[in-house]
Amino acid sequence: MEAKVKNNTLRIPAKLYRIGELVRHSPFSRQTIHNYTVMGLIRESQWSNGGHRLYDESVFERLSRIIELKKTKTLWEIREILNRG
Repeated sequence: MEAKVKNNTLRIPAKLYRIGELVRHSPFSRQTIHNYTVMGLIRESQWSNGGHRLYDESVFERLSRIIELKKTKTLWEIREILNRG
């Protein structure tokens, strides 16, 4: 990662995660992460030059919310809830 200088202050770029890293740091499978992305439950923040989805750190907060909501809601209901708020 390359740091940028703005107003004499270093700005460290945000860490971006590939699907494999999300799988390692969450209880979800690669297929589930892919499905949640396709359904709009989570969103990639950008794509790598090789065409891989890249997620920022906020995806972990969203996945945690999904885990909690899955206790009482369907995935379709969860999508509605997450899109509203």
